[in-house]
Amino acid sequence: MPETSKKGVKRHNSTQTQKRKRKKGAPAKRRTRKGTPRDLWQAALFTAALIAVSALISVVVLGIKQGKTPQVQQLPEPVTELAALPLTEPNTELSELTAPEKPLPKTAVQEGHSAQEPSPAKKSTEVSKPPKEKLSASKESVSLNSASKTKSAAEKVPANKADNRQPSKTSAAKPAVLEPAAPPKLPPKPVHQGTLVFVIDDAGNNLKELEPFLRFPGPLTIAVLPGLPHSAEAARRIRAAGKEVFLHQPMEAIGGQDPGPGAIYTGMNAAEITAILKQNIAEIGPVAGMNNHQGSKVTMDQQVMETVLAFCREQGICFLDSRTTAQTAVPAAARNMGIKIGERNIFIDNDQDRPSMNRYIESGLVVASQKGSAVMIGHTWSPELAPLLAELYQNIIAQGYALTTASDLINQRMP
Repeated sequence: MPETSKKGVKRHNSTQTQKRKRKKGAPAKRRTRKGTPRDLWQAALFTAALIAVSALISVVVLGIKQGKTPQVQQLPEPVTELAALPLTEPNTELSELTAPEKPLPKTAVQEGHSAQEPSPAKKSTEVSKPPKEKLSASKESVSLNSASKTKSAAEKVPANKADNRQPSKTSAAKPAVLEPAAPPKLPPKPVHQGTLVFVIDDAGNNLKELEPFLRFPGPLTIAVLPGLPHSAEAARRIRAAGKEVFLHQPMEAIGGQDPGPGAIYTGMNAAEITAILKQNIAEIGPVAGMNNHQGSKVTMDQQVMETVLAFCREQGICFLDSRTTAQTAVPAAARNMGIKIGERNIFIDNDQDRPSMNRYIESGLVVASQKGSAVMIGHTWSPELAPLLAELYQNIIAQGYALTTASDLINQRMP
């Protein structure tokens, strides 16, 4: 029974039309049969295309479910190398590729370094991410790292070579002129108080007693006795130490004490006196002068002392009166002959304890302040004298006193 719908009417009409065409002849059927293989081929191609598309869609869906894309499996070589870096040393590798660990100084920024570069810690975090990130982000980080590596390599060369360094803006400006610092104020030089001469008598008895005086930092005049076992050696050591040597000439005393070998007595004539003096100087000389050992009786005899002073003038040496007696005739003999002499002012070690010697030295400083100079005599056998002089030396200089030798004072060669 024919359908009443429009589609049914059209189908019925088309079927009748085809039947009519078939009745007209066989050629129509042949054309239909010839076209059948072509339809099959097209259908096969279409089916294959559908299969390929389905397979591709399946692969894409599977990759999405696993969180991977087909492209990530074929990462380029730079990304693989970065991913293969040890995770324990990312900062060391990145510091060489990007920027130094320490912040750049102001001069480096002025010479063209970018102050907006990310810190090494930030870059190390970006590169050490797992390879699950997108390929585009990896490529971008690789390109940034390579660019920063090239930039840092180009910047390090001129930074290490002063000739290639570009002048900064601050260097172009004129440096500020700094006024020179004022020199430190030195303490005022003390006013000259006077000149001191320390004479140490009786050398030649003992070399051990002599040694501390040879280490005294200032000038000293040391008088050596003649005819003793250590006389010549004592004189040699004194000269080697840079101190001044005097002949400590023994002379007859009032009390009859033995003055020692090579002594002068009041009953001698001029020839005998001269011979003794020559013999003594030959033993311990050269000497710069002489002073008397004991000799209170001889120094009271002006005629004997004129013979002694004449010998000194002939030898070119000076004479120092030890003033063992207040009735000394040496100053009168010197005036009569027109000769300059020196005179002792203080005996330091009449009492050999340290406080007493210190008081005697202080009295000598007073004399020097009043008269301009003072001659103080001590002896090698005073054990506390050498340490005391060494202790007082700096203080004496600081007070404004100058030290010199006996011959310099007598010849007016004072400092």
